[in-house]
Amino acid sequence: MIHGLASDRHSWSEILPILGRDTHVIAPDLLGFGESSKPRSGDYSILAHSARIRDLTEALGLRQVAVIGHSLGGGVAMSFAYQFPERTEKLGLICSGGLGPELAPAIRLATIPTATALLAHTSHSPVPRWLKQLGRYAITQTGLASRAEVDAVLRALDSLRDPEARQAYLRTLRDAVHWSGQRLTATDRLHLLTTLPILLIAGRRDRCIPYEHTIQAHRNLPGSKLAVLDTGHFPHHESPADVAQLIADFLATGENRTQALSKLAL
Repeated sequence: MIHGLASDRHSWSEILPILGRDTHVIAPDLLGFGESSKPRSGDYSILAHSARIRDLTEALGLRQVAVIGHSLGGGVAMSFAYQFPERTEKLGLICSGGLGPELAPAIRLATIPTATALLAHTSHSPVPRWLKQLGRYAITQTGLASRAEVDAVLRALDSLRDPEARQAYLRTLRDAVHWSGQRLTATDRLHLLTTLPILLIAGRRDRCIPYEHTIQAHRNLPGSKLAVLDTGHFPHHESPADVAQLIADFLATGENRTQALSKLAL
């Protein structure tokens, strides 16, 4: 399970207990996030993140894994599947990045130098509790974002008070995002995943990444399974039981890549 930008393994805390009843689940902190190290000289590119996931599976003696990613983590999961097909059993993408260029303006603006300086200034001290509650109420009542989306942003701001975490966040962001939109898209390579069992989950009210990206990916991957939920960008927070059930069913049924390739060979 690969978390998104400015998040960590705790992003999956609501669905891990459900999945863990029948599945061995691994939820690491990517380099630069959570409790992982945050070296100044580290490589925070999508390719490097996916290579470290490969290293983790190697260290744990896992020959094949199902890889599931949210948002930026979806891009990392796709990169893993492209680079290491022999290690990829199944692929799950939740509100995934890398499926189209469009992106929320706020995320694009975060890549420009002025926004970087503002982020450094505002991250020195925690947001007061009363201000969090007031902001959450105002934003959710006006329909600008869901409570889960607001809470995710607040958690991200708290994590970025650490200068090393902030530097890792910005370097990861700039590898994947440009002021005009997503820098990296996999739309021209989706045909390489046609033999891989794929689960696509989107939030109809996603204001970060258009859910139409996931719909189009499903059209380009005829064998994929699609679920569009009535959530925002964090369906695993807003509807954890539904997301966990979708993932559990996906893992429990259907063929893996090896079986699909065997059919093609026949």
